[in-house]
Amino acid sequence: MKVLCIGDIMGEPGRRAVARTLPRLVAQRQIDAVIGNGENVAGGFGITPELAEELFEMDLSVITTGNHAWDKKEVLDYFPREPRLLRPANYPPGVPGKGSVIVETAGGERLAVLQLMGRAYMPTIDCPFQTAKRELSRLKQETSIVIVDMHAEATSEKMAMGHYLDGEVTAVVGTHTHVQTADDQILPKGTAYITDIGMTGPLHSVIGVKKELAIEKFLTGMPRRFEVASGPSVFCAVLLELDTRLGKVIAFERIRIID
Repeated sequence: MKVLCIGDIMGEPGRRAVARTLPRLVAQRQIDAVIGNGENVAGGFGITPELAEELFEMDLSVITTGNHAWDKKEVLDYFPREPRLLRPANYPPGVPGKGSVIVETAGGERLAVLQLMGRAYMPTIDCPFQTAKRELSRLKQETSIVIVDMHAEATSEKMAMGHYLDGEVTAVVGTHTHVQTADDQILPKGTAYITDIGMTGPLHSVIGVKKELAIEKFLTGMPRRFEVASGPSVFCAVLLELDTRLGKVIAFERIRIID
């Protein structure tokens, strides 16, 4: 089985990059399932039901989110209706939606996706480490393939999660910081790990934002309303080739395509 994980999709440029690049990749690399982080698709902040449907129509199997999951209020009623749209599993009980899902590929193979969010420099929610163990005890009864999206600010927290779940899950892939890291590796007990997949969105920007606005904020320290940049886009992802019997990654590749 081949699974493609797309990094944070930023606004319209990110959606455009997915629409242009994904069909070719799926056909050329014979990809069975696609996971994408969609918390920034609505102008850089949040996701709407309409944009979630747009991504699903582009053949995304699962959409993960993060701290911007709730930025668009119209999505609150959509989360319970669409199990393939995830919010972090370590939000407290009673929050709309789910933090994990099991989907089936066209070939009949079952794949679990678990979304977690870190707590360092992020909203204070439940412990992602304890949540992970609790979720895995249930998910692994149904499939040996579990992909974890660890949405976090601190690289140390992402790395700690990778080692904590080494041998327990198929892969731990980081999102949120929008910069693709070069530390893709197979950990000692067999779990694939990367600190951040990177952003799919405007290439000439500051993590997707118009560079002039970001620079002005750094120069003045004053609040500034950010806007998604325009121009050419970059498509960042990782491709996992799995041994479905063992639930292990046998090949792991970073992808960065300038659109």
